[in-house]
Amino acid sequence: MSGGDMAKPLLGHRSTDGDASVTPAAGRAIGVLGSGDFARSLAIRLVCSGFKVVVGSRNPKRKASLFPSAAEVTFQAEAVKKADVIFVAVFREHYSTLCDLADVLVGKILVDVSNNTEINQSKESNAEYLASLFPACTVVKGFNVVSAWTLQSGARDGNKQVLICSNNQEAKRTVAEIAQVMGFTPVDMGCMSSACEIENMPLRLLPAWKIPIFLSLGLFLCFFTYNLIRQVIHPYIREQKNKLYKIPIEVVNTTLPCVAYVMLSLVYLPGVLAACSQLYYGTKYRRFPDWLDQWLQHRKQIGLLSFFCAALHAVYSFCLPLRRSHRYQLIETAVKQSTVGFIALVISTLHTLTYGWSRAFDENQYKFYLPPTYTLTLLVPCTVILAKVIFSLPCIQHRLLRIRRGWEKGRYVKFVLPSATGEYSSGETSSNV
Repeated sequence: MSGGDMAKPLLGHRSTDGDASVTPAAGRAIGVLGSGDFARSLAIRLVCSGFKVVVGSRNPKRKASLFPSAAEVTFQAEAVKKADVIFVAVFREHYSTLCDLADVLVGKILVDVSNNTEINQSKESNAEYLASLFPACTVVKGFNVVSAWTLQSGARDGNKQVLICSNNQEAKRTVAEIAQVMGFTPVDMGCMSSACEIENMPLRLLPAWKIPIFLSLGLFLCFFTYNLIRQVIHPYIREQKNKLYKIPIEVVNTTLPCVAYVMLSLVYLPGVLAACSQLYYGTKYRRFPDWLDQWLQHRKQIGLLSFFCAALHAVYSFCLPLRRSHRYQLIETAVKQSTVGFIALVISTLHTLTYGWSRAFDENQYKFYLPPTYTLTLLVPCTVILAKVIFSLPCIQHRLLRIRRGWEKGRYVKFVLPSATGEYSSGETSSNV
């Protein structure tokens, strides 16, 4: 099947009015084998679309409460007898458990909705394996690219396309009619050999986002390198100034709006090129080049990534008010000096205690008996401050200083300590002293 045919809906504009050979899809009995999340969502969508749903389960009494009341939940053999189209919503490894139903499945249409856990997991697709187990049935691959959430919420909240493939055209048409009544757009993917590709599609992580993400990362690296050269490397070479502190905040915050601005323009540029092409050729029916066609299809993703970069820039700008270079130098100095850092820790702790002292004893502040968040954040800082205070006690500080000068417990060691007059004295002592 050509690429153009694969992109066309299976049903097209064909109407079933007045055609006695085509059974109306709505109102017919549909069987569902399985009782998992997808089977439950599928049954809900089928019932809402006007179908009579019969669910086959190995334990119908236990599973009946999980399905809508309009759906009949019975044993698998009974469900298969009441429907001509059966959705097989079980895992591949459980296909063999259905072999006992081979006699009653003769002549039925089996719709395989399964997916793999890895790309090209087996030599043959799940649908082909199911067809080999039930040669007297007609197997159709479909609905595997539709999520359970989309089935429950309706086609308006997810991908509307249902990819279908089978070696039997009539079976494909029957399943396509069901998909259309459910609100989806059936797409013919050809014969059963396409089932492997259809099963691999959900495993490809965000296929529509691949090009936009690489584009945004490429732009970010380019602008980041450019800003790094201007703001960090250039001052270091010309003025011997170390401005590495600018990298995590100022350089990044300068790069983000650049990426957002360029990517926003890339959303509209393909439309301009398409208009130029149409003006040049004087028609809108001439196909665009593949690169331009792909570009047009990814505009939404590019726009969303542009908004994401702009949002990050806003967060940097509003949450980090100390944006000037000389102020960053103060932060760098405070980090390097442990004393200044500890003073900052003490001041922050005092501020938190002052702010939350009254609230800590207010019962209304405890939700479900859980303390306010700031009380939890005080745990580690208060522990550090308390330890610092204990270490500053003369007896402990003196012992700590001796240890740092080489004193060891259980040994006679020679040590040198400053005296009260400022002079150094030496001697031997026992570790028990």
